[in-house]
Amino acid sequence: MTENLKIGIAGLGTVGAGVLKILGVSGDLIAQCCARAIDVVGICARDRARERGLGLAGAAWFDDAIALAKDPTIEVFIELIGGSDGVALDAVRTALAHGKHVVTANKALIALHGAELGALAEAQGVALNFEAAVAGGIPIIKALREGLSANRVSRVYGILNGTCNYILSDMEETGRSFDAVLKQAQELGYAESDPSFDIGGIDTAHKLAILASIAFGAQVDFSHVHIEGIEYISANDIIVARELGYAIKLLGLACRTDQGVEQRVHPCLVKSDDAIAAVNGVVNAVVVESDQLGRLVMEGAGAGESPTASAVIADIIDIARGLVLPPFLRPSEFLRSEAVAPMARHEGAYYIRLTAIDRPGVMAVIAEDLAHEGVSIDTIIQRGAERADSVPIILLTHQCRESVMVKALARISSHDVIVKPPRMIRIEQL
Repeated sequence: MTENLKIGIAGLGTVGAGVLKILGVSGDLIAQCCARAIDVVGICARDRARERGLGLAGAAWFDDAIALAKDPTIEVFIELIGGSDGVALDAVRTALAHGKHVVTANKALIALHGAELGALAEAQGVALNFEAAVAGGIPIIKALREGLSANRVSRVYGILNGTCNYILSDMEETGRSFDAVLKQAQELGYAESDPSFDIGGIDTAHKLAILASIAFGAQVDFSHVHIEGIEYISANDIIVARELGYAIKLLGLACRTDQGVEQRVHPCLVKSDDAIAAVNGVVNAVVVESDQLGRLVMEGAGAGESPTASAVIADIIDIARGLVLPPFLRPSEFLRSEAVAPMARHEGAYYIRLTAIDRPGVMAVIAEDLAHEGVSIDTIIQRGAERADSVPIILLTHQCRESVMVKALARISSHDVIVKPPRMIRIEQL
C-alpha cells in the first residue's frame, strides 16, 4: 500500500460526525478499496470543548478553517461548514490556491461559485468533488460525470428535497394541513427551525443548477432557475389531485428546448402511475434522459448523517485512487454559457384553484376570460363552500403557453367575485 492520504475536516455537524464514524467503522474496507489508508490529521469546528463522542485523537485542532485549509500536512480539505459565502467560500478558495484537493457537501457554495472554484481547481491540477451536495447518498454526480459522459442529456429532473417530499407525502396520506405536517417535520428533525430554503424551493434550485451544468456542459447558472415553493399547497389540492389520478410533488426540472436550457423548480401534478409519484417520505429520486442510455432512474436517501457522509467518503476514495476529473465533466474552457429558455414560453397543462363568490354567472365570467386568452378548459370541479358566500373551483386546462395562462389569471383576478388569489400548479408529462 502507498502512503496514507491525509485529510482535514472543517465542520463537525451531522455530516462531519458521520464521516468520522464511517472512517472509524469501515477504515479497513476503505483502505482496501484505494490501496491506502485515510488519516484525519486536522479538525476544525466552532466549539472545541463540546463532547462529540468521536475519536479525534491524533488530529490537530484548528480554530480557524482557513488555517486548516492552508496547513501543509493535509492533502485534502473537507468543507462541511455550510453557507454560500463567508468562511466556507474563503476556506475552499484557500485550499485550492494551496494545491489541496477539496471535497464539499455544500450545494449553495457550488451553485453560486462553482464556475470560479472549478476553474481554480483545474488550474491547480486538483479535485473539486461535491457528490454529497446533490441528492445525499444517490451517486448522481458520479453517474453524470463518468457513467453518462458519452451521452447527450436532454432532460434531468427529480425530487431533490426530502423535507418537501415528506410534507407532501404525509399530507396525501393523512389529509392534514401543510402547517400541521411542517410542524411535525420540524419535531422529527426533517425540517429546520427556519424551513424557508427547503419549502421555498431554494435548496432544490441549488441542486438543480449543479445537475444542469454537468448534464448540459454549461456554466452553473443558479440565477436563471425559476423557483416556486410548496407553501400554498392545500390539503384539498392533494385530495382533488388524487381523485383526478395525480400526485403533487416538488420537482426540479432542467431540459433543453428550442429557446435554450429551461431550469425550473415548482410543485407539479404527476400521474399517479409514474414511478416518481411513488417516491414518498424523505427519499429523493433523480431521472436522467439521454440519447444513448435512454431513461435512468436513481432513488435513495437524499439527506441524513450516513447517506451524505457516505457520498463524502466516496469522493475522498476517488482522490485516494488518484482520480481527478474536471468538476463539471468538461474542462472549464468548454463549458458554454447557454441561452436561457424564458419561463413565459413554457408550454403545458395547468391545475388552477379559484375561490369565488357563490352566485349565478361566475363560471361564465371565468370561462369568458380564459377563452379571451385562448385557454381551453379540460375539467371543472366545483364543490362545497369554504364559507357561506364562497366556493372553491378547480380547473384543469389543456396545454397552453405560460404567458397566456398568466394573462388569463390576471383577468380573472380583476373581478370582485374572486375572493382569493388564484393558485396555479403545472401538470407535468414525465
